[in-house]
Amino acid sequence: MPTDRLSATFSALADPTRRAILARLALGETTVNELAEPFDISLPAVSKHLKVLERAGLIVRGREAQYRPCRIEPEALKSVDDWLEEYRRLWEQRLDRLEDYLHQLQGQEKKCGRKKQH
Repeated sequence: MPTDRLSATFSALADPTRRAILARLALGETTVNELAEPFDISLPAVSKHLKVLERAGLIVRGREAQYRPCRIEPEALKSVDDWLEEYRRLWEQRLDRLEDYLHQLQGQEKKCGRKKQH
């Protein structure tokens, strides 16, 4: 079982059903029964997915009598965003260098093309 928050988050997000549940919760708070409707799995299976998401800190489940609303905890995804930001910057720098190189090649082609025409 992952011990750090980032590992727990990625582990929880590894399952497509849990990602679909999060996507639904991004639209707003809802009940477990409403969350379970689109899935072809049992209510206990949905509850297990919710427990994984809850342990990872990605959702919060409330208790209001028989009503057990679930809501997304968007702040929990901040650690993932922070981690990805380093890679985002790296790829942006690489793409910028590629763009510069392509512009350089295009400039050379134009120069070579003019010389051939004379």
